[in-house]
Amino acid sequence: MLDAEASLTPVLRQDYNDWWGLQSLYPAPIGAASGPISRSVPFQTLRRDQPALEVPGRAEATLTSMEREPVASVSEILASRTGEEMALNDRHLNPQMGRILRTLGFDRVWVGGEGAHLIDSSGERFLDLFGGYGVFAIGRNHPEAVAAVQEVMAARTGNLPQLGVTLLSGVLAEQLLARAPGSVAAMVPANTGTEAVEAAIKIARAATGRSRVLYADHAFHGLTLGSLSINGNAEFRDGFGPLLPGCEAVSFGDLGALRGALAGGDVAAFVVEPVQGKGVNLPPDGYLAGAQRLCRESGALFVCDEVQTGIGRTGRFLALEHWELEPDIVCVAKALSGGLVPIGAALVSRAAFDAVFDGMERAVRHGSTFGGNDLAAAAALATLRVLEREDLVAHAKRMGALLLELTQPFAERFETVTDVRGLGLMWAIEFGPPAAGAARRLWERVESRQPGLFSQLITVPLFHEHRILCQVAGHHMNVIKALPALTIEEADVRRFAAALEQTIEAAERYPRALAGFGLRTGLRAARVRR
Repeated sequence: MLDAEASLTPVLRQDYNDWWGLQSLYPAPIGAASGPISRSVPFQTLRRDQPALEVPGRAEATLTSMEREPVASVSEILASRTGEEMALNDRHLNPQMGRILRTLGFDRVWVGGEGAHLIDSSGERFLDLFGGYGVFAIGRNHPEAVAAVQEVMAARTGNLPQLGVTLLSGVLAEQLLARAPGSVAAMVPANTGTEAVEAAIKIARAATGRSRVLYADHAFHGLTLGSLSINGNAEFRDGFGPLLPGCEAVSFGDLGALRGALAGGDVAAFVVEPVQGKGVNLPPDGYLAGAQRLCRESGALFVCDEVQTGIGRTGRFLALEHWELEPDIVCVAKALSGGLVPIGAALVSRAAFDAVFDGMERAVRHGSTFGGNDLAAAAALATLRVLEREDLVAHAKRMGALLLELTQPFAERFETVTDVRGLGLMWAIEFGPPAAGAARRLWERVESRQPGLFSQLITVPLFHEHRILCQVAGHHMNVIKALPALTIEEADVRRFAAALEQTIEAAERYPRALAGFGLRTGLRAARVRR
């Protein structure tokens, strides 16, 4: 008979030095969508108590000018240095991420990607439901997107004249606006989603002459300072203040709260994700249309952040189409890149655009050095072609419906599954405690120390036993999220659902599953520590 309490001692032990593998390596759920790893203790305490991270070669990592070797070509680097990824990360990038990957056994050497799959150095194919946070809508390394970028380089276009305009960026704006609601009429180029959101904040303030910006709690709009100021998650905001003044959260789905916040007549914009990426939270019926109406009545701009939901993800080109919205600004990015070249854009109403760029002397009052570059525009145009030629928006709708059909019954079958939800190929499953008894007491004890741990009893076995990479949907939540390529085949959807069912069944043997997870993870952590 398994002694759960004895087996779980290292998991539950508060002593950081005795069990740093779980309790301190990931105070946020392992595999959380993004963001820094932090602990709710002073920095000085971390420096005093935390075991030193020994990084192989750290002492030799700094080269003098006499020791530097010439920069090799990309083909030479790939041929001669594959396998050094983790060591280079530990020396020069983020060693704490390296510790997490080793502890979980996620420290694979990824050598390729094709469609909905990642390929490791042993040739094993993993179904990628992480999707680069939604970047790989048309799949990894789609031949048409790759060819489009190669065509631009071969054409040697007059890219980025700065005091001039180029063809491809103009055609991209034309094509995006043709697919967007009639309320927007101009494109402001950007390089990323957070840049597009920053542009929306600036444009809203300049166009209205107001400074307050409203956002929904639990929203994720980016991590640069302006976007962070309307990010509704303390784990990302803490330690980076003071943030932009005049930014205020309202409850997602609460029209009464929004009405009250707008009542003063001093709000520049309400920025909202049609479906919240952190947790895949769907809006209540009538909420988004009501929010748009309230913004119009108060003179605030209504801004839809479609950075993750847009470009086919939810079974419509833009998620706002599900509710027939007509925003003043729409932010897009991620999937628009074809998974190749970073790009973002803010699609803006003519009235707001002309109020900001209202004279020749103000023609360059907002911009971005690489915004609108030819390589990004070519990848984006190829993405639009692939979406239409392969009918991927409709495919996303069908595969999303199938995934819900296969997984929503889990809420009835399994005691720990509290909800399964999604829209198109933006999907999530949420877990909660067992109903009663020793299993519930154990859940509550563990979750009080490490919120979101149960989800790791799902994601880690999915990776190691089923070759499926997926993610927790946010910090301190037992929600697992999937953002597969829109090209995913029906067989892979069914494979994921079957693997998930099997893994949940094993995880519901809670004491045994948690003990096994703690033992395996602890052994990996010990190897990392050595």
